Amino acid sequence: MIVYRLTCKNDHEFEAWFRDSAACDAQIAEGKVICPHCGDSSARKSLMTPNVAPKGTGTEAGKLSARRAAMMRELRQLRRKVEENCDYVGPRFAEEARRIHYGETDSHAIYGETTPKEAKALTEEGIEFGRIPWVPQLDS
Repeated sequence: MIVYRLTCKNDHEFEAWFRDSAACDAQIAEGKVICPHCGDSSARKSLMTPNVAPKGTGTEAGKLSARRAAMMRELRQLRRKVEENCDYVGPRFAEEARRIHYGETDSHAIYGETTPKEAKALTEEGIEFGRIPWVPQLDS
């Protein structure tokens, strides 16, 4: 896994994890990387300093690495809980969220994908939803 610092067209900076550099480039090109601040999907890589620990600070680098690993474990656990307890509606997320919000269907937990434009429209309608960094499951 590799973390990149990214910037959207509104100059919001954020970080995202990717399997490798090629996966990052592909997801950016497909508009799948969404700014958590404004929902924009025109992310680009920002300049980053390498994460090289100065001599004598190996324990600090180890703590940072351990925190990142713990964060990834927690995000994977959260993903498992969502997948176990919610209905996957795929790209119909915005449509299903509206149906639930307006009482057209029984209230139930859902998850899926939505475009930045659809997410903005849901927010403007007062429909509450959350975004979770969807980290890939481990193959092992």
